[in-house]
Amino acid sequence: MAQLLRVPEVAAGATEVVLSEWLVVEGAEASAGEPVAVVETDKATVEVESDASGVLLRALVSPGAVVAVGAPMALVGARADVGEEDRLLAELGVEASAPEQPAAPRRDLPAEEAESPTPEAAEVPTAPDPVETPSSTAPRRIFISPLARKLLKQAGLGPEDVRGTGPHGRITRRDADAAIAAHREAPAPTAPAPAPSSAPEVAGEREPHTRLRRAVAARLTQSKRDVPHFYLKRTALIDDLLAFRAQVNAHAPVKISVNDLVVRAVGLAHVAVPEVNAIWTEDATVRLPSVDVAVAVASERGLVTPVVRDVQDRTLTSISSAVRDLATRADAGRLQQSELEGGSITVTNLGMYGVEEFAAIINPPQSCILAVGAGRQAPVVRDGELAVATQLGLVLSVDHRVIDGALAARWLGALVELLEQPVRLVV
Repeated sequence: MAQLLRVPEVAAGATEVVLSEWLVVEGAEASAGEPVAVVETDKATVEVESDASGVLLRALVSPGAVVAVGAPMALVGARADVGEEDRLLAELGVEASAPEQPAAPRRDLPAEEAESPTPEAAEVPTAPDPVETPSSTAPRRIFISPLARKLLKQAGLGPEDVRGTGPHGRITRRDADAAIAAHREAPAPTAPAPAPSSAPEVAGEREPHTRLRRAVAARLTQSKRDVPHFYLKRTALIDDLLAFRAQVNAHAPVKISVNDLVVRAVGLAHVAVPEVNAIWTEDATVRLPSVDVAVAVASERGLVTPVVRDVQDRTLTSISSAVRDLATRADAGRLQQSELEGGSITVTNLGMYGVEEFAAIINPPQSCILAVGAGRQAPVVRDGELAVATQLGLVLSVDHRVIDGALAARWLGALVELLEQPVRLVV
């Protein structure tokens, strides 16, 4: 029996997604539980699985289209149903012309949003029933390399503006370079008269917001407005930590960063002060069963905070490998939604940019975020004597609804002890 495959709720609170690509073509078999499409939320890409086994009779949405959660995206049925798509759609309450609507190109959005986050193909929408008329447009599939897509995006061009010379018309870097050069040499078009607007025009180059940037802005604005933040500052002396890191890296299969050591210390501080491992909900304070630490990653697509699970049980090399893997996939836009959810704390580090100290905004629904600055040598007094030590600035932003000042101070004290006695990170 034919049935509709609908867009699932791939993320809490999500109301719409962007279809990135179909993994199964029309007329091909799909098994229940098998991924058939990839969709993009504000922060990640998610594979959509088929609800039942059968033939994908018709794709109702084309790559690049925005689709509401719960909307039909494909018709799945038996092999005997091939050719009966219009009748079956009518019986299921979908008009025969409906496939064209969600498949419309997203001309009102910037190219960066309309394109698939994967380096695979983008597809021009196809009509449900091609008719042999002079005005009909044959569907074509655009293949493009990841580097070529990135270069075109930076130049403000789209794949549809370039003719590929690679196999099957694939757009290569050489094609992208040629198109960019031609675009720069072309005379600038006359700007159209600005449309009436209630907001005053601001001079300067306009860069439309991406979906990710809009999501980050909305989430952090809500956090700063609704979450009662308070801040605690401490300084850790990390000469022993740096010496310990050098010893570990002399034998470890992967190089351990200072940030990896901080993530491990945060996990153990949560074990030492478990009351901090909690989040606020409207009905109750939820005590979390494991220590999951989010790590802020400034990816090429924008700021994301993937979560490292079970930090309390991981080795330093395991933490380092996990953070590297998450950062790499964040740049490629291949993080799964599940990897961006959960945790009670985020670690954000700007020390590599020379920032000595800063305060960060809590990432809801987490209850705190630790801002890590640069390690710097400074004078200190030890046993009445003046000495020089490497200091690490730490600022903890806390949700006062969940964590009181004294509790947060205990947790921060435990973290500083772990950083100043690094052998405790491995015992």
